[in-house]
Amino acid sequence: YQADNVRDFAWASSRKFIWDAQAVKLPTNTVMAMSFYPKEGLPVWPEESTKAVKNALEIYSKYSFDYPYPVAISVNTSNIGMEFPMISFNGGRPRDGKMSEGAKKGMIGTIVHEVGHNYFPMIVSSDERQWFWMDEGLNTFLQSMTEEQRYGWDFTTKDIVPYMKGDKNFLKPVMSTADNVELFQIGNNAYNKPATALYILRETVMGPELFDKAFKEYAQRWMYKHPKPADFFRTMEDASAVDLDWFWRGWFYSTDRVDIAVDEVKWFKLKTEKTDLENKNKNVKAGDLNASSANKNTNDFSNGPEEFTLINTPDQFYGEFKSRVDDNAIRQKLEGKNIYQIKFKNVGGLVMPLVIEWTYKDGSKEIERIPAEIWRINENEITKVFVKEKEVVNIVLDPNFELADTEMSNNVFPKKPVESRFDQFKKQN
Repeated sequence: YQADNVRDFAWASSRKFIWDAQAVKLPTNTVMAMSFYPKEGLPVWPEESTKAVKNALEIYSKYSFDYPYPVAISVNTSNIGMEFPMISFNGGRPRDGKMSEGAKKGMIGTIVHEVGHNYFPMIVSSDERQWFWMDEGLNTFLQSMTEEQRYGWDFTTKDIVPYMKGDKNFLKPVMSTADNVELFQIGNNAYNKPATALYILRETVMGPELFDKAFKEYAQRWMYKHPKPADFFRTMEDASAVDLDWFWRGWFYSTDRVDIAVDEVKWFKLKTEKTDLENKNKNVKAGDLNASSANKNTNDFSNGPEEFTLINTPDQFYGEFKSRVDDNAIRQKLEGKNIYQIKFKNVGGLVMPLVIEWTYKDGSKEIERIPAEIWRINENEITKVFVKEKEVVNIVLDPNFELADTEMSNNVFPKKPVESRFDQFKKQN
């Protein structure tokens, strides 16, 4: 009943309690994971509760710091969950000795989550009444990491899409103080949206190795202290040497959503001497691939590639510079290649990296990743040229749903017809 650096306490007592425990060896200490439950918790609690405590301690310690207290306790209640240092109260009880897989999953998630609160905000002691997300969002993120690694439950960014597609007149940024967030938004705004943002930041933006290093630095730097949001943002950038201002602004300070559209695709090939050279006015300006098909707006590749001629760079473009571009070498490099010019539009307002899946004519596929810095000059619309050896038959943006894109119908080329709600209704009847 003794521990250092504890900011609050709670206890439970009952002559009906069944008690089980397991020692959890962490790199720097050994913690006693314990569960207390009445007979109403049988047979599920002896199978799952202490194991969930152990899993939470090991995964949270891996990504932050070794749990410093001597015990971590899970007490069964009839419903909900609530956290205190070293002890948590968690709902979940079988009916007639049975529990559905969904209910069991919810119970395990609750135990992991409430034990996880020992780290945020009991030790990394943020002000929950002011910044709800600093403990609930970070904790939900690590809960998902625990569930993914110990239970095989995949985290999906799709869950946040309905909320982010909502009417902006009724949405609040994550960076709203807790007393200004409506009750119906708390689950998404304080828990799910920041957790999804951190998951995307780890998996797609920064990469696990760099993110994990920076996140651990934040947790250890602010143990037993009182960080504010700026301290989290600053530490993540300071420890990783990555400028993430654009990310915090989009996910935490705005109500924008992810909706990036593949707006236009043009296919080009370099004209060779074997090709008919009539109609020389097709020649275009150096580096300009738009001119030869500026008046064509195709929805697929059926028209074939547009040919273009790459002329020598005019001398006036060099000014006083003596060095010259080897235009012939560029022609040789592009000869026989398939050149695709893609225009992307940021419909939803939230800047994100581009994850592009190319499907080639021979059936092979390739994933190409473009960092978010591609939007640095224009956050609304960008055009990029890709040079491919093989002929492309299909392009998909965010094929594995990494970015929580809220409108997938505009992510593909060739364009696919979208059924109206009336057509969908007719199919059902």
